[in-house]
Amino acid sequence: MSVCDAARTLIRRLFFERAELRPFSSLCLFLLLVFPALYGGDFMARHFLKSASLATWFFVREIRILLTFFVATWIMGWIEDRSIADYGLPWRAMFGVRFWIGAMLGFSSLTCLLMVMRLIGVFHLGAVALRSTNAAKWASIYVVVFVLVALKEEFSTRGYALYALSRITGFWPAAILTAFVFGYSHVGNSGEDWIGLVNVGLFGLLACLLLRRTGDLWMPIGFHMAFDWGETFFYGVANSGRTYPGQFMSSGPSGPPWLSGGSVGPEGSVLCTLLMLVTCILCGLCFSDVKYPRPDLGNKARLLTR
Repeated sequence: MSVCDAARTLIRRLFFERAELRPFSSLCLFLLLVFPALYGGDFMARHFLKSASLATWFFVREIRILLTFFVATWIMGWIEDRSIADYGLPWRAMFGVRFWIGAMLGFSSLTCLLMVMRLIGVFHLGAVALRSTNAAKWASIYVVVFVLVALKEEFSTRGYALYALSRITGFWPAAILTAFVFGYSHVGNSGEDWIGLVNVGLFGLLACLLLRRTGDLWMPIGFHMAFDWGETFFYGVANSGRTYPGQFMSSGPSGPPWLSGGSVGPEGSVLCTLLMLVTCILCGLCFSDVKYPRPDLGNKARLLTR
């Protein structure tokens, strides 16, 4: 018996009932793979990158977390005889049509929000602050940054974790739980408030709806990327309570924070809450078919029998 066969036999005895991986067992096994790797990676990064720049810290952290969830998901796919695509991330669709539709939805949604805020006098649209060469440089940098951020956040919260939870509770209870976790994960952001956290959670539900109705995570990733890119670079407003260099416009809020978003940015406005609810309704109407999880997957998780 090979080492791989012995490992599968052990996993079958511990986590399987007949030929099926128990739903709760699959989630526990996934978390056993993820959490030690996350904490171990964080310890190693702090030890070896003590004098690294903030940019280096950022890219190392984002890539490390993404790789942790990717490897853990790949292992679960090996156990369950599935591919990464079955958990919402088909690489063949990477940056395809759904991604760009999501990007257009994200940027246009933010633009509509800011124009309404400007119309009622709680947002001023500033002048262009960058020259063409610098604008192109910073635009490209922030595309890379927010593609990485969106890919990491969407796959970590709405990849295998959502799939496994949905086998236990059903899709929408699992979606609500992951949206809550997603919102809570932004508590540590400087300048964030409770309205902003609610809106982050509502975006989590919107991302789950898009996953449910389009079949994968590429539209939510595109939406996430473009919304953050528009805030941070194009319009030059705060993003979850943080501001960054290289802003294309010098815009800002005015008026009461609950309406303008204040230091949180547009996400801290109740108008953003309304935007998320309207966007959910419109996307639900436009994308009516349920495509995730795939019907042919059923609820079974099978071991490889080669």
